[in-house]
Amino acid sequence: MEFDFNLPGLGRPKSSRPERVAEAIQHELSLLLLQKVRDARISQVTISKVQMSPDLKRAKIFFLVPKGVSSAKALKGMERARGFFRSTLAKAMNLRYTPDLVFFYDHQNEEIERLDQIFSEINRERKAEDHGE
Repeated sequence: MEFDFNLPGLGRPKSSRPERVAEAIQHELSLLLLQKVRDARISQVTISKVQMSPDLKRAKIFFLVPKGVSSAKALKGMERARGFFRSTLAKAMNLRYTPDLVFFYDHQNEEIERLDQIFSEINRERKAEDHGE
């Protein structure tokens, strides 16, 4: 007789703790960027998303910059401020380990803008076809 280990309830339930910690880190980093950071490269950075590893030892920080601001310079600024961010998070949050922070530029806005351009182009072509018939 074989057992089906894929039955509901037999697996380990997904923990919501990484999501809660990610939300807390996003909040803390956003406050730091608004109130404490003096580096001009990251003064306009917005934290868009934080993803935690299941063991809470690594945090992927996704950020956005306004149009016209260099994402490469912002990434360098974020990397340079990593130690400051980690030490401040260690003081503010009650975690056994302060997670390693890894920064990524979030290309989501560029992708949305590109799709908007494609849709508006399709819309113009449809209107041109409608008027041409």
